[in-house]
Amino acid sequence: MFEEIVKILSEQLDIPQEKIKMESDIVKDLGADSLDVVELLMNLEDNTGKTIPEDKVSEVKTVGDVVSLLQSL
Repeated sequence: MFEEIVKILSEQLDIPQEKIKMESDIVKDLGADSLDVVELLMNLEDNTGKTIPEDKVSEVKTVGDVVSLLQSL
């Protein structure tokens, strides 16, 4: 799951995969904006077949948060 998230973020934000860690803040550390976060979650929904509840989106701050959220669904 982590590897898939890293791949999507790397392509979407045009940053090297090795810069993305579990503790990386998606906005502060990786330079994403709110639209990037929404796009990431939409891509993950498409790739995993899981539906991410809208009320959980605001809880996503780090790459680890995304991994935890997807594992809990």
